[in-house]
Amino acid sequence: MAKPKRRYVCQNCGSVATRWQGQCADCGEWNSLVEEAPQTVFSSKHDLSSGGRPIQFTPLDQPGEIPQRQASGLAEFDRALGGGLVPGSAILMGGDPGIGKSTLLLQASAHIARAGRDVVYVSGEEASGQVRLRAERLGLSKCPIRLASATSVRDILTTLGMDEPPSLLVIDSIQTMHSDQIEGAPGSVSQVRGCAFELIRYAKENSVTLILVGHVTKDGNIAGPRVLEHMVDVVMSFEGERSHQYRILRSLKNRFGPVDEIGVFAMEGDGLAEVGNPSMLFLSGREEPMAGSAVFPAMEGTRPVLVEIQALIVRLQSGATPRRAVVGWDNGRMAMLLAVLEARCGLNFSSAEVYLNVAGGYRLADPAADLAVAAALVSALGDKPLPTDAVWFGEVSLAGEIRPVAHSSIRQRESAKLGFGKAIGPAGGPPPDKGIRFSGLTMLPNLVDRILSDA
Repeated sequence: MAKPKRRYVCQNCGSVATRWQGQCADCGEWNSLVEEAPQTVFSSKHDLSSGGRPIQFTPLDQPGEIPQRQASGLAEFDRALGGGLVPGSAILMGGDPGIGKSTLLLQASAHIARAGRDVVYVSGEEASGQVRLRAERLGLSKCPIRLASATSVRDILTTLGMDEPPSLLVIDSIQTMHSDQIEGAPGSVSQVRGCAFELIRYAKENSVTLILVGHVTKDGNIAGPRVLEHMVDVVMSFEGERSHQYRILRSLKNRFGPVDEIGVFAMEGDGLAEVGNPSMLFLSGREEPMAGSAVFPAMEGTRPVLVEIQALIVRLQSGATPRRAVVGWDNGRMAMLLAVLEARCGLNFSSAEVYLNVAGGYRLADPAADLAVAAALVSALGDKPLPTDAVWFGEVSLAGEIRPVAHSSIRQRESAKLGFGKAIGPAGGPPPDKGIRFSGLTMLPNLVDRILSDA
């Protein structure tokens, strides 16, 4: 009989190695390789074409009942989901420790339970008394939620099989679940993958909305095997700094709606409060015009959000190497934009320290922010305040061209709604929105002349 081959699996990224080593060759994590039982090897002569159970095919055009979304009672939560909870869907929610994942799900569960639907909340990290204590602090102690503290998937599914399937099942968290049929400690790759598969299969077969809470690594990625994100229908990230009041619920994957939708919440004493107008969170008072401040209408899915971009230029007297610091934007993109401003516009940033910040702890990934960042940098360099009633958007190329961007009308409409009367963006786009004056630019030097020539 052949000796079984040893198999070591990284608990961080799921890669497989044939021998143990201190550092994973794929993700670079130290002491993450754990030996697992060898997989069953089928002979090449094994016949898989018989002995199985026939499956039933359904025509694509067959009329049938489409699952209807169910409102959770939290408008911002439903918005990030694409309109509400879909029966039979599996949702994975990740976020830093203490960011408010359990609080958000407990509030959503309470609203659903008050609407008359059955909700089961299973906590693997806290005792039932601890969850009840949080519910009492949030004013949710009277909600008819079925609460349990368990970590065995077999016990959970056996108990659920004895009654009618619930409308919502919350598992907090998937890394604490374990199955006695799978080798490995709770949180290992095999346990997370196996337990998630059993829970998702139960949800699909019984039209139960399943929400799994996932731990995150130090890099912000969801811990466990990457296949976990492929297995679920929706992947959500709850972001924010614990020192800040505001939290952003972001959709990273959604099989039932648009991605990159966000819901904004504010952490208060009695839980998470919805923020209906998030643009006001990321704009300062702006009573007095200040150099280096520009407002950018960003797009998050279908929602426009106005954010303030702040720049600071500090001239160096000595020959020290100037520093570049960016918060909330891509560092490499700012370096590229500085190079374009120097090469195409004749500005000198080489002897100055450059600091860039997106106000409110917001993070930008929209390429249309190039023009707003350039406006803030030029304003800070020339110490010329920008108009307080203007917004800036557009993508800047390496040739210094200002290229059109998507959703120009939506950006202008949101800006006009918040009292801004002027928009500066790429020329040749769609017609400007009513209620706001639009100025089109074709080249980046036009922007520099416009800012520095103003008194």
